[in-house]
Amino acid sequence: MEIEVATLRKFEDVKAWQKARELNQAIYTCSNSGLFTRDFALRNQIRRASVSVMSNIAEGFERGGNSEFIQFLAVAKSSAGEVRAQMYVALDQGSVTQDEFSKIQSLTVETSNLIAGFMAYLSSSTMKGQKYRMNDLNKKLGTRN
Repeated sequence: MEIEVATLRKFEDVKAWQKARELNQAIYTCSNSGLFTRDFALRNQIRRASVSVMSNIAEGFERGGNSEFIQFLAVAKSSAGEVRAQMYVALDQGSVTQDEFSKIQSLTVETSNLIAGFMAYLSSSTMKGQKYRMNDLNKKLGTRN
């Protein structure tokens, strides 16, 4: 997986975040109809999990360093797993059709794979994020943050 980090200026540029946004939209759409609307606990939990995927990617990106970003990506990936598990509950309870289930599972797996690939890239990268580059620059210049 080739990632051009220099082009990632904002979290909206991250492919995993873009896919998480697509997943979130699919979750909100399917949970706004049929039996899903009456299962408040499942609807709210799956929505929180899908929002967590997007939010943790964004929050980790804004931290500015690889180590923290990887931790937030791990939480986002875990939340994607939670969405997948909850979709089985929705399917088993008749809250979603097999087609809705398959579409969302596919989006969830794709999102999770993008997150995992980005985590692997960041783990092996020598770039440490804007926060660390500023610290290095300040050390060279003899100034503080």
